Amino acid sequence: MEIQTYNALVIEEKEGKFISSIKELSVSDLPAGELLIRVHYSSLNYKDALSASGNKGVTRNYPHTPGIDAAGVIVSAENDAFKAGEKVIVTGYDLGMNTPGGFGQYIRVPATWAVKLPENLSLKEAMIIGTAGFTAGISVTRLTELIHPSNGKIIVTGATGGVGSVALSILSKLGYTTVAVSGKEAEYSYLKSLGADEIISRNDFQNMDNKPVLSAKYAGGVDTVGGPMLVNILKTLLPLGAVTTCGSVASTELNMTVFPFILRGISLIGISAQNYPMNLRQVLWQKMASDWKPDNLMQIYTEIKPEDLKTTIESMLKGQLKGRTIVNLFD
Repeated sequence: MEIQTYNALVIEEKEGKFISSIKELSVSDLPAGELLIRVHYSSLNYKDALSASGNKGVTRNYPHTPGIDAAGVIVSAENDAFKAGEKVIVTGYDLGMNTPGGFGQYIRVPATWAVKLPENLSLKEAMIIGTAGFTAGISVTRLTELIHPSNGKIIVTGATGGVGSVALSILSKLGYTTVAVSGKEAEYSYLKSLGADEIISRNDFQNMDNKPVLSAKYAGGVDTVGGPMLVNILKTLLPLGAVTTCGSVASTELNMTVFPFILRGISLIGISAQNYPMNLRQVLWQKMASDWKPDNLMQIYTEIKPEDLKTTIESMLKGQLKGRTIVNLFD
């Protein structure tokens, strides 16, 4: 039987306000694309929360269905590289930004956006990883190119969040000594379970001395928040150290001198998962399904239904979530 309608979270702009609700939509209204996919799971990322809040820098036109991640089964394929019945992952590109995303039961996308689900990874596990975990994977990839575990400690900010949680897990699995920065004292035991060897209070770390260069302590870092946290990591890196940066929830500004860069030869590496090259994307997903698959992957997520998205998004914007949040669109 041909599918004609499906349910999706829809964000609408009404009198300057952005309203979310579950609506029945027509499959025929989905955009052109070679793959029609029945979504089983999606995941909630900060960019989804921005889209659902009406951030025009993320989503230009409304009504819109967010969801920059989706994992599901191909219903129909107009590309020889794929066939109906195959399980696939779609993350990044324009999905959930200006193309209807994974918070709907169906998506239609170009074949060039899809990765076949690796062996040893379920659709649910793929979305526990999702864009946040994939971003963590890119960050760890870049750090491992420059830093060996014997070089020193790796500091991770926003450690209870999606990127931070997965980054801690992978780094620990690879033998790195990790330092987690968090403002959630109640979650310190959670951070220890992820593999954090040390935990530093967020307030203590971001309110360090304002000198151009500080005592060198860390071989590397994974920063997910930006602002003073990123500045202080850069100021405390050991010679030839490196830090990756992928978020700006604290600030987009980098208020510091160039002294740490030219005196210690450190590197600042920008991370973007959205348009990560497909050849590298496929390799990294294989790693995330095997050698880099976090041992505690099934302990770092919360599962919700589409109808729970509104309140969960509000909690995310208030910084109240931990780990990963996945959305079950199949049961």
